[in-house]
This record gives sequence, C-alpha cells and structure tokens, in this order.
Amino acid sequence: MADYFTHFSCLLDVGTPDNAAHALDLYNTLSDANADEEPPSDSFLLSIQPEHGGTQLWMRDDVTGDPEHVVQFVKRCAAAFGLTGRWGFQYANTCSKPRVDGFGGGAHVLDLATGETVAWTYTDGWLAEVLDGGDPDA
Repeated sequence: MADYFTHFSCLLDVGTPDNAAHALDLYNTLSDANADEEPPSDSFLLSIQPEHGGTQLWMRDDVTGDPEHVVQFVKRCAAAFGLTGRWGFQYANTCSKPRVDGFGGGAHVLDLATGETVAWTYTDGWLAEVLDGGDPDA
C-alpha cells in the first residue's frame, strides 16, 4: 500500500516580533478548529524564525500537510496585522511508492491586502489532460 504526502516549506513576514507572537495565538485557534473537523486535516507546523529578526513565520509540513490551511492562516495574519503585497508558496504531492499519477503539486499566490487569490495552479490531472489533446495553458 502506498502513502501519499503533501510537502511544503515557506515563510511569512508579519512585520514585528509582537505580531509574530500574536500569530501563534491565531495558529492555535486555527488548530483547535481543525481538530473539530471530521476527519481532521493534516494542517501544518509553525515556528518563529529568530534569524530573520523574529518577524518571519516558518510554515511547513510534518510528514504531510494541508496547503488550504496555510492559505487560511496567512489570510488571518494579513487581516490581523494589516499586511500588504503579494505572498505565495508552492507544494509538492508525493507518494511513498512509484505510482502512475502519484506525484504533482501546485502553488498559490495571495494579495495580502484583500485576501484574494491572485493566481494558483494545481497539476493533478494536468498531464493526462494535455496528453489527451487539451490546452496546456488552460
């Protein structure tokens, strides 16, 4: 039996060390809400990166993670701390054994000021669609 994983590692600058400390509270609230889901999603790990002045949050998977939870968390931080500009991350979908269509990934870009998605891509099914004659740019 194969196991499937989603891997990512990204940073978010929340501006001040105080914001970074408050972001941990936002993370805990999101984690508590996730625990109430049935079944709970894989979520992600979070830590403050002191080598970046204590304003950078490091988000990453723990064996596997949920990119949607990262997006939700970043939107909460952006709203709470008045963040602006664009932020994004990419992720990889992997498999513990060689499987046809067992690998892929994606990326997501947010406008922090509005919380709106600027662009995103997800490769699941893309290759098969293009090989069947579909538009690679669609």
